[in-house]
Amino acid sequence: MFEELTKKKKTMAVIGLGYVGLPIALEFAKKIRVIGFDIREDRITLMRNNIDPSNELEAKDFKGCDITFTASADDLKEASFYVVAVPTPIDEHKKPDLRPLLSATRTVGKVLKQGDYVVYESTVYPGATEEDCVPLLEEMSGLEFITDFKVGFSPERINPGDKKHTLTKITKVTSGCDEVSSEEIAKTYEMVIEAGVYRASSIKVAEAAKIIENSQRDINIAFMNELSMIFNKMNINTFEVLEAAGTKWNFLPFFPGLVGGHCIGVDPYYLTHKSAMYGHHAQIINAGRGINDGMAAWIAKQITVKLSNLYTNLKECRILVMGTTFKENVSDIRNSKVADVVYELKEFGMLVEVADPCADSGEVLEEYGYELIEQPVGPYHAIIVAVSHDEFVALKEDDFIKMIVPGGILADLKGIFRDKISQLNYWSL
Repeated sequence: MFEELTKKKKTMAVIGLGYVGLPIALEFAKKIRVIGFDIREDRITLMRNNIDPSNELEAKDFKGCDITFTASADDLKEASFYVVAVPTPIDEHKKPDLRPLLSATRTVGKVLKQGDYVVYESTVYPGATEEDCVPLLEEMSGLEFITDFKVGFSPERINPGDKKHTLTKITKVTSGCDEVSSEEIAKTYEMVIEAGVYRASSIKVAEAAKIIENSQRDINIAFMNELSMIFNKMNINTFEVLEAAGTKWNFLPFFPGLVGGHCIGVDPYYLTHKSAMYGHHAQIINAGRGINDGMAAWIAKQITVKLSNLYTNLKECRILVMGTTFKENVSDIRNSKVADVVYELKEFGMLVEVADPCADSGEVLEEYGYELIEQPVGPYHAIIVAVSHDEFVALKEDDFIKMIVPGGILADLKGIFRDKISQLNYWSL
């Protein structure tokens, strides 16, 4: 398979062209022939014009790529090596929602041929590839697993907004359903991954490795958030504590804050779901999730209490929330916990305005029910810096003084300005 791809006798297809799929498709398209498939025609139109709908890649990244963008599943018949990179969200009950993954699997299964390869990059619980996806591939294609087609798993490790740790510079974990597929898949990824490939011993090991990466971060951030709750009662700045503790060589650099997005705030639920199927209650993982999911309400409460000590009528208070994406310098608003802060503050009848230079106001309105303001117009009784976009980090104390009422609160959730504020009523985690 590897040799046929490199000679362009066979074609790769990437299913799902979001934050993960598009960079993969373009990187491979510099070496081999690629079909980029997405179910949204509007996104395909943008990509055909060298525009990344996620605003992560530039027009130059499309240049020199042997790629065909399509929303027609019929075009996938030309491919022999399929990479599935669709979202794996959770539902309203915080259970794994495999519908996008299974839908993509059906699409591939309908065009699957003898000798084809299917590699999944979507984050799942251990066993999902072989227990949920493979039977569906067999059913849709009429082919037999391993005998007629091969399957592998290579978890995505793309970090949105990170211009340093890009796709080619992060070690890639790969796996296959047998020795032959394991090696063919690894060699295929080695074409584009400069940092090298780690060959996992099995598909389940590769799946498990990915799921614990994000679960580990979630747990560590939950510890920081709990520390913030404790130190807040003691009137100690958590960021100052972490700076002092960080002088020890083996202290891990994690910080408190909102945990949203489509990875850290989601993936641990896949592991707790699977562990429950084996009769094990994942105490630490669930506890971490509970703390992080409740952080938005806790932050809103702290700000509300501080405002109520300053003003008799909260309904007259105007609040500016700066940032609504799930992390800095990205346009992605999926599972943003900033929205939860906004909802909590509005419950008290306060007027809340939200500004974000990276997010699309229409998408925010559709997803969360509020629009973005183009330009903040004070005075505000509280300003909450929720996301550390570069535009916000560059602000000075005088910029906030112009927008805030005398005695108003500057809530700095990221600890960006803790050494730079001397005249304002300042609070951070």
